[in-house]
Amino acid sequence: MLAINVQKQLGDLQLDVQLDLPMQGITAIFGRSGTGKTSLINVLSGLSKPDSGSIKLGEHVLFSSENRVDLPPEKRRIGYVFQDARLFPHYTVAGNLTYGCSNKDEAHFNDVVRLLGIEALLKRYPSSLSGGEKQRVAIGRALLTKPDMLLMDEPLASLDLPRKQELMPYLEKLAKEVNTPIVYVTHSLDEILRLADHMVMLNEGKVVISGHVNSVWGSPEMRPWLPSREQSSLITARVNHSHPQYALTQVMLNHKACLWVSQLSRARGEWVRVRIHSNDVSITKSKPHHTSIRNILEARVDKILPVDEDEKVAVRLRVGEANIWANITLWAADELELNVGDEVFAQIKGVSVTQEDLA
Repeated sequence: MLAINVQKQLGDLQLDVQLDLPMQGITAIFGRSGTGKTSLINVLSGLSKPDSGSIKLGEHVLFSSENRVDLPPEKRRIGYVFQDARLFPHYTVAGNLTYGCSNKDEAHFNDVVRLLGIEALLKRYPSSLSGGEKQRVAIGRALLTKPDMLLMDEPLASLDLPRKQELMPYLEKLAKEVNTPIVYVTHSLDEILRLADHMVMLNEGKVVISGHVNSVWGSPEMRPWLPSREQSSLITARVNHSHPQYALTQVMLNHKACLWVSQLSRARGEWVRVRIHSNDVSITKSKPHHTSIRNILEARVDKILPVDEDEKVAVRLRVGEANIWANITLWAADELELNVGDEVFAQIKGVSVTQEDLA
């Protein structure tokens, strides 16, 4: 567990964060510019000192104002990947990778190089690399120090779209294959959907909500941060089987509820994360027949929230342990006489897979 309880005055912003983060997977730190995201990871790394509080990584105390502990960055065993790669121009890629490594571990070096696909780059200099290649080298350099935690400050922010698309598969691979916990600062919803296991939302230096990315993404606190077209639900599902005739795969939310998604090349039993846009969900009180919509789930109305936009209503539906949001008109909600606790059917027009191989 990474236990954080820090306070620091940053001009007009008071950073006041209390968090317990898991020691596995990727935790995304999300929020608007100027809300304290980078300041938080600078405090974790030791580049910035809190005014008060404590930071504990597993059993190791990194900072404690009460006990007067403040480990310098080089003693914290934390890797840091900045927005820009910050490579040494006069060193080759191999030289940059091994810079700061006190003990050379050839097996670990080969594993990291393979993971990031930089075998062919080892003899080249940074000036000959693309932005995406530079970032892969920077990530490799951080991993080769065998850190207890890896901090990444918007590693895709300085890249154009083609370079982002080039680097994203390596970050996805990193999330699956590296056991080191990663704290990942971003303002990109797409990066959160594809990479994050956990999520923290900051606003004005304070934690609004934190938890598993599925629950945070589908929370009422998150909805105001998402434009209407991005409002959606994230659900973890298990691959069941492919359709014998059509290019579709059935995934299971639970033993009673299944969804059809575009065909996946995944074995039965593997986990995937699916995304359902709220505007693609409609509600009916009677089970529809002879409809083109393939995904129809039994659900219970769990929450009804007004939306200050075109007389819309947000309805949270409970399907087993999963939550699915539907955006419907106030007219429809009134006509259906919807109340919390009502048994209904959710008609889902579209489902997309955002992350595969979650196991």
